[in-house]
Amino acid sequence: MDTQSASGVAKRAKEIIEAKWWQLEKEVASKRNAWFDTPEAASLMRAKPSPRTAFDAFFLTYMGLAPSDVPVVSETEDEIVWDSVNPCPTLEACALTGKDTREFCRAVYERPTQHFLSRFDPELRFVRSYSEIRPHAAHCRESIVRVPFEPMMRIALDEARQSKLEGNKGYGAVVTMGAEVISRAHDTAGTQRDPSKHAEVNALRLAVKKTGDPNLCGAILFSTCEPCPMCASLAVWSNITSFVYGASIEETSALGRTRIQVGVRTIVENSPACIEVIGGVLREECLQLYRY
Repeated sequence: MDTQSASGVAKRAKEIIEAKWWQLEKEVASKRNAWFDTPEAASLMRAKPSPRTAFDAFFLTYMGLAPSDVPVVSETEDEIVWDSVNPCPTLEACALTGKDTREFCRAVYERPTQHFLSRFDPELRFVRSYSEIRPHAAHCRESIVRVPFEPMMRIALDEARQSKLEGNKGYGAVVTMGAEVISRAHDTAGTQRDPSKHAEVNALRLAVKKTGDPNLCGAILFSTCEPCPMCASLAVWSNITSFVYGASIEETSALGRTRIQVGVRTIVENSPACIEVIGGVLREECLQLYRY
């Protein structure tokens, strides 16, 4: 190991031991976002966003890796899969400090990588296999997959309509990991006589039960309406990567819905989590749920 590489490993090891990991996550996200203000980034942003263009931008341009460091395993218009085998200071630092890359990399790097991809197109999602990650495997299996938001929101809309048919208030939610639907649910607070049974709460609980993991980092929570403070807080504690909703709290309040006037962005900004918030997906169709 050369002197520069050894220095990088030592610095990373010191951070792993001494720094708060949520602070490291925010620092990584800030650094990656700042890159988009450079002329180099501006030239790449003119390309049509695709899994391939985002892959090239992140690994070959931003990180400066060679194609042999990240050999592509498979590729379609909507997905690119590769194995990362590049020299990695984080891998060496985790070995030095006794930390597990499955925990550290998920906590510090996964959401900032998604933030980077979202600058190209929020529907391009980063997926990492935590069963194929070094040193537990010979490579880190990773992918970028396109996840169209509107079809996912339509599933949430179907759940909301089912809620109304059952005599509840008409909210729907879906949790996805990459292009896979992990759970779908609607509010059952009325029929189950439990005020905590909001659509998002039900969907998150089902997702945790299915995955067997209370940490949903990498997941998107789709909601027909902007989640209330209770649901948003649970999603933060679930460690999701993204909120995607249709109608806002402000809009549904104007239609007569009783809502606590605290939006998702306020919850996220006052939390340690580096979570993205995207509103207005199928906004009009979602608003129709609450006009009568």
